[in-house]
Amino acid sequence: MAKIKITQVKSIINRPKDQKGTIAALGLGKMNKSVVHEATPQIQGMVNKVNHLVTVEEV
Repeated sequence: MAKIKITQVKSIINRPKDQKGTIAALGLGKMNKSVVHEATPQIQGMVNKVNHLVTVEEV
């Protein structure tokens, strides 16, 4: 399975609670923090929910 690198590029201040929870579940929470995850349908759905806060690149 492919791996993706997810980087938070915008703050979660003044965002709904569900978006804050999604960012936390991805392992993010601070600006410019990056994590690498498998590109499963569950992770892809989480990324789609907060795509305006993160950038995604293939690893």
